[in-house]
Amino acid sequence: MNKLKQRWGIDSNFQLTIIFIVFAITGSASAWLSKPFCFWLGITKEDLGFWFTPVRLILIFPIYQILLVLIGFLFGQFKFFWAFEKKMLKRLGLGFLFND
Repeated sequence: MNKLKQRWGIDSNFQLTIIFIVFAITGSASAWLSKPFCFWLGITKEDLGFWFTPVRLILIFPIYQILLVLIGFLFGQFKFFWAFEKKMLKRLGLGFLFND
């Protein structure tokens, strides 16, 4: 755990625990919210068949990104998750979204 704390630049086990809780809540919430979001967009398993799952996973991605920062903010870890988000999006080739 010390390597992870050093890599992420955090000091305490408490902060590490909070970060793990935020990741867990965000993952569950984004998966849970993808179902009503697909319904709202009119995306159904009957229409897409095999492609429903890949399309739903693609929809979960932006939901997850937004929720990660919001839930991180609610848990007082906005600075960590904002930096984490920017780093991840830059690695995915979306660094042009940020003016750093």
